[in-house]
Amino acid sequence: MTDTTDDTPNEILAAAKEAKHSAEAAAKAAVDHARRWPLGRIGLGVGIGSAAVAAAVLYANRKRDGK
Repeated sequence: MTDTTDDTPNEILAAAKEAKHSAEAAAKAAVDHARRWPLGRIGLGVGIGSAAVAAAVLYANRKRDGK
């Protein structure tokens, strides 16, 4: 008979623990990556671009008296 004790790690439990650590590390890396994006600058650029498009549409659709 083999001598087994509760202190020896089970292969399945060890694999599950490793998968959990891997998933936690991936989630942390994704959060760190998301924090590096300059969302304020991107939002400002999108806002300015939208305003420019709206101004161009208003200018193109204005009534031209005399011509």
